Amino acid sequence: MKEKEFLPLVASRLGISELNPMQRRMLDAASDKRDIVLLSPTGTGKTLAFLLPMLKMLRPSKGQLQAVIIAPSRELVLQIYGVLREISGPFKVTPLYGGHKVEDEVNSLHAGADIAVATPGRLLDHIRRRNIDVVPCRIAVLDEFDKSLELGFEEEMKKIFARLKNLSRIILTSATRMEAIPAFIALKEPLELSYLSDNGELRHRLRVHRVDSDSRDKLQSLLQLLRTLSKDSPIERTIIFVNHRESADRVAQFLRSKGVDCVEYHGALDQTDREKAVALFNNGSRPVLVATDLAARGLDIESVANVIHYHMPLQPETWTHRNGRTARVDASGDVYLLAGPDEDIPQYVSFDDTFYSDPEARGNLSSDSATVFISAGKKEKLSRGDILGFLCNDGGIPSGEIGKIDVRDHYSLVCLKKEAASALVARGSSFRIKGEKRKVSEVRN
Repeated sequence: MKEKEFLPLVASRLGISELNPMQRRMLDAASDKRDIVLLSPTGTGKTLAFLLPMLKMLRPSKGQLQAVIIAPSRELVLQIYGVLREISGPFKVTPLYGGHKVEDEVNSLHAGADIAVATPGRLLDHIRRRNIDVVPCRIAVLDEFDKSLELGFEEEMKKIFARLKNLSRIILTSATRMEAIPAFIALKEPLELSYLSDNGELRHRLRVHRVDSDSRDKLQSLLQLLRTLSKDSPIERTIIFVNHRESADRVAQFLRSKGVDCVEYHGALDQTDREKAVALFNNGSRPVLVATDLAARGLDIESVANVIHYHMPLQPETWTHRNGRTARVDASGDVYLLAGPDEDIPQYVSFDDTFYSDPEARGNLSSDSATVFISAGKKEKLSRGDILGFLCNDGGIPSGEIGKIDVRDHYSLVCLKKEAASALVARGSSFRIKGEKRKVSEVRN
């Protein structure tokens, strides 16, 4: 695929008129005919950096698989797919991941996919069931390869690469360096492009604060920190990181009992609930996200102002990836670490100052928005325009009160002002949208 075909799509669909130096270097590297290892901090435009050379390597479509992108989590698969489908032009892209209907994937694969974006387990399952023919595949991309190649995935990855018999190019990307790349990857004279020194520049855009807690149970200290951060204006998007899924539920339940509009995110939730959690956080109806390290990378999360470490990060990589959720691209951000009595601070943690919460602050920790659920999505041929028309014409809601519209495969989410959402749902639980009766309800905790 020629640059003149996909670069205009990057500009028009993604709003990026100029590539950053890393993205330009990666695009140029597509002509080197060497495998590529890209090391770059979170939030530097790494996804586009590996998609551009991959697109440049593609040949005209013949209805056969040309490239496979493997990512360690379904969230990362969806993020990559969301970017790629905007700029892939004539090439058909299919996402493969657990937690949604296999039939949708099979139908898409049988229609002929040029590019598959997949988690290791789901890709291997389709290979075994002969739903996908990977023999023609020439290009393999491993995003967050340090995670994809760790012990939990290594056997699956080994079996996948044994089936990729005609690879001519491999691209590996990560925000952290891996000590040794397994031999079965079989890199050929790899070109390593490292931008990890940019972590220093990122550190200048981060303000890291120590927050001392009088109690080992830090819930009250956390609440007062949030109240202090929101005492002058509504709370900005904030992620609270914990080390266990049970802790995420406990912390979120406590905060909700104190009037905080928050949502939790962890591996025990099913895929739909995880998707909803991210959507509610992004659209502003739940400005506080309580999450395990599953949210530390791979999620398409916008404009996070604050990262709070409720639990101490267990590894330096965890510290790096958690903090990478804020201060993305050229923005700045604040990081707060709650330190309990006698709690040891890891050596890799350095502070700019000690932050003291205001004990009198009450803050504004609720959102003026709510999210409405509609029981139809892309697979039912529902578009953002259809939903906007329904809300304005049938719902009587001014367009200025309609926020982000998220259309998924089989459902949609719409952010509305709380009053508008309540008024809409009060009129009934179902409406005709595009000629079909659809359930409409407000998303609750």
